[in-house]
Amino acid sequence: MSTKPNDIPKPNPRNTISLKIAKDWAKRWRKLESSYNNYNDCRAFNIPLKDLQEVIDEGAASVRAYIGVEKTMVEGEKVYIEKLMMVGVDKNGKDMISSKDGLTLDEEGGDIYDFSEPCPNVCDEESPLNGG
Repeated sequence: MSTKPNDIPKPNPRNTISLKIAKDWAKRWRKLESSYNNYNDCRAFNIPLKDLQEVIDEGAASVRAYIGVEKTMVEGEKVYIEKLMMVGVDKNGKDMISSKDGLTLDEEGGDIYDFSEPCPNVCDEESPLNGG
């Protein structure tokens, strides 16, 4: 299966995404969520510890995850990929991202991280939490 380029700039070694992409994915999730789960099977997300550490290294008191859906083309077909987008959260419970224009992240704020892989296909088939 070959994947055509999507809306994430490559290469992207820090696994960050833009505010615009994050907003698009979250909006698509909220729009599709009512019927999305009737047709798509997303049970969990695999999150590499190295990438999670990047969020923590921003000085976060905790991490907040937002759910989104990326739309891409695979072999000429529209494919939706579930996304877990993470941001650092400060001690007051506020996301550590900022945007003056609502479209792009301000330089002084944190990043939005997309480094998760949905299950299926990155699953532990023997896990008692994986259905069955």
